[in-house]
Amino acid sequence: MKAIVTGGAGFIGSHLVDELLLQGAEVTVIDDLSSGRLTNLDNARKNFPTRFSLVTLDVADKETEELIKKVQPDYVFHLAAQSSVVKSLQDPIKDAQSNVLGSLRVFQGASKACVKKLIYAASGGTLYGKVESAKLPVKETEFGIPVSPYGVSKKTPIDYLFFYKETYNLGFCALAIANAYGPRQDPNGEAGVVSIFAYNLLKNNPVTIFGDGNQTRDFIYVKDVVNSFLLAASSDVDGSVVNIATGKETSINELYYLIAGILDFSLKPIYAEARKGELYRIVLDPVRASLKLGFRAQTPLELGIANTLKYIKENELS
Repeated sequence: MKAIVTGGAGFIGSHLVDELLLQGAEVTVIDDLSSGRLTNLDNARKNFPTRFSLVTLDVADKETEELIKKVQPDYVFHLAAQSSVVKSLQDPIKDAQSNVLGSLRVFQGASKACVKKLIYAASGGTLYGKVESAKLPVKETEFGIPVSPYGVSKKTPIDYLFFYKETYNLGFCALAIANAYGPRQDPNGEAGVVSIFAYNLLKNNPVTIFGDGNQTRDFIYVKDVVNSFLLAASSDVDGSVVNIATGKETSINELYYLIAGILDFSLKPIYAEARKGELYRIVLDPVRASLKLGFRAQTPLELGIANTLKYIKENELS
């Protein structure tokens, strides 16, 4: 099997690359390394040199189309994206260039290469926008209005995917991923609250919570997310949006005290003004994933956090 992974040097993408290589695939990564790390691909580069290659390229460049056509992959896993809500508010044009134009380049290339299926990493939180409490956990049929440019730029490619399927017969599955966390997530950005909290508490630094801390998220471990990509590729699901989530709500306050408790950290968090564009409550309904993909999140939050803490101790603080 040949696969292309865009954003393959990133947090989720690199874990997906590792698993594909373990399963015997030939993997080409497209990544401009603007947020991804070369160190995330150390395993791929050292242990699978004949089946792995990295092309340093912005997916929004024209060359992306030609590269995908040249490689002729069986599957394209499209994870490359500008993933910061704050940055999307600051520069919505650049956000759209990465997430909308970049996606179109990938879709064009995939349709020209006649791939078996394209798996698109959508954003399970921002995709749906504000959702009434009565409709939580939110189902895939409840498309709302995104509250940030990032949410718009992650939702728009799904409409394009339906066009490409209808016009060019491009098979696809869009995975609406809840709040993924785990090893390799950057603890220095403003996204990835689990890694940010874990990193700072391990360094005995105070942690800032934006808002009152009662806002909720659906946290899902990265290895469960990777499994969903593999299931989506091998399944007969086509032309569908599927939530990848636990279906469980955890408040930011609960998350903080869970990590602090594991580390025996007694200081209380600092509270600051809530950020614009951030959702207050979001939790996704995972039923469709179970029925269509046979997917169920396997990793309890406590275990996932323990694994994340271990990784940060060994790799970020060593």
